[in-house]
Amino acid sequence: MIRFIITAAFVVLFLILGSPLLLIEHLIGKSDPEKKSRTSLKIVQWAFRRVIQCSGTTITVNGRENIPDGQPVLYVGNHRSYFDIVIGYTLVKGECGFVAKKEMEKIPLLSHWMRNLHCLFLDRENVKEGLKTILTAIDYVKKGISIWIFPEGTRSKEEGMLPFKEGSFKIAEKTGCPIIPVAISHTADIFENHFPRVKKAHVIFTFGEPIQTSQLTKEEKKALGVRVQKIIEDNIAAQHNI
Repeated sequence: MIRFIITAAFVVLFLILGSPLLLIEHLIGKSDPEKKSRTSLKIVQWAFRRVIQCSGTTITVNGRENIPDGQPVLYVGNHRSYFDIVIGYTLVKGECGFVAKKEMEKIPLLSHWMRNLHCLFLDRENVKEGLKTILTAIDYVKKGISIWIFPEGTRSKEEGMLPFKEGSFKIAEKTGCPIIPVAISHTADIFENHFPRVKKAHVIFTFGEPIQTSQLTKEEKKALGVRVQKIIEDNIAAQHNI
């Protein structure tokens, strides 16, 4: 429980003591929105690295060189833990917004930082609102901001992956941005597998080779979710065999 207390205390203190930073970021955004995005990302990445340290987590990263420099991408990952986002944000290249569940929009202060980072809140029960979220994500990518999605739709609590929902892949299809499959292993060992305790764990992130959606045929685009899921499953299997 000591590790949980230390980790939780850091998060709470950051959110409370960091409130003046939110005001500063707001003022910066009035004159220079791009600078606000960059500085907010650096602040949150710093905080998330401290959270990782507090939790005792170590990380192996494979294939980060597969992420192209200087252009937005669609990161597509499997989802087992809140730490998928915490760690993922420290590994992205450039600005990136995560698509998160609508409920996270209600968390005070945290939701403000998420908006600063272009995160989107998806209402899984409302098809119309879900479509608006996808359209906003498409607009972000066109502006040079990467998007990270978890197409399972929720955190998988069992071994294996839930079927990917195809709708979110429209972000790549409509913008022509590359898709980066992200295979994630062992993040649930940090917290979710023994809630409420936080334990030391070694997690693995593998960034697959980019899929150039602009080069796919119409038939290949129809099976895009299945193709990406298979790549991630294969990379997870490889991680477990290391």
